Amino acid sequence: MILPSKATPRRWSADHQRLHRHLLRRPELLPAGSALLLAVSGGQDSMALTALLADLCPLHGWRLALWHGDHGWRPDSRQQTLALAAWAAAAGLPLHCERAEPPPSGEAAARQWRYACLESHARALACTRVVTGHTASDRAETVLLNLARGSHRLGLSSLRAERLLNGLEAGVADPLRLVRPLLPFSRGDTARLCQALALPVWHDASNSDPRFRRNRVRAEVLPLLEELHPGAARRIAAQAERLERELEGEEELLGLALQQLNSAVGVSGRNLARRPLGQLSAANRRRLVAFWLRRQGIAPPAGRDLDALAARLAPERGPGEQDLAGGWRLRWDRSTLSLQRPGEFAHGDG
Repeated sequence: MILPSKATPRRWSADHQRLHRHLLRRPELLPAGSALLLAVSGGQDSMALTALLADLCPLHGWRLALWHGDHGWRPDSRQQTLALAAWAAAAGLPLHCERAEPPPSGEAAARQWRYACLESHARALACTRVVTGHTASDRAETVLLNLARGSHRLGLSSLRAERLLNGLEAGVADPLRLVRPLLPFSRGDTARLCQALALPVWHDASNSDPRFRRNRVRAEVLPLLEELHPGAARRIAAQAERLERELEGEEELLGLALQQLNSAVGVSGRNLARRPLGQLSAANRRRLVAFWLRRQGIAPPAGRDLDALAARLAPERGPGEQDLAGGWRLRWDRSTLSLQRPGEFAHGDG
């Protein structure tokens, strides 16, 4: 890891000041003195992120390490990895590179591989934060894709500034978190930064492949919106952030409601009192059950499946059960909802 010094940053710009002030306003994102693992693809966003955080190190006391993943999809990927490693070495930044063997079968598998590697390496280095270079442009693309799919509000506030890297760590005292400090910046900002700081950038041809939906939104939809309403991407991302803050406030209230609901009948942990839950409207049952599941580190059912679950928990309905993400199972009788871990129920049970 690169250790911080007490010296002032070697270079300073309006962008450095902008990120510095953003992190002072939200100190929980990258706490002073913490160990950070940066995911570096070699593209403009991750290169701008690396340069900015390295320059801000003296002011925040971070310890930086870099990780690069090679999916093995392109013939030139090994050469890019070597070039990136040479740049990092010249900059005095420790870089760990991994290559997927065999190459992932698709985007979802590649993402799963990347985050598994990042988690393993972060734990080996005792890092508390994994940091990525997602920008407001990425967030706007995600909002548009989720809106087109009919996502719930949680989907429209996705690509949050921070989240648990592994949802199953809920309740851990100091869990590993994924942080996106560049969300106040656009892709245009990172391109300008790379040019101003003379940073090398390695382009991934797959980012222009029209077979991927996100690439079509990036190449066709957002440019049209920017032409019609300049600044559209930044405003869409800002709207997602406002919704994120509203949902955070709502979750505080849901936490109080959950505590009151369970304490009234002496239920806690992986159990939820059904009778008082059933007295709520279907919409509030839906919200509370989804919040309770997320607090347990379990992804709740999406959309209509969550609506159907809330309907099945109405007081006039009988006992039941439902399989959940990650092999979990939810069971309920007249009085209580209970979560069962994978393997806690018999294979033939059901």
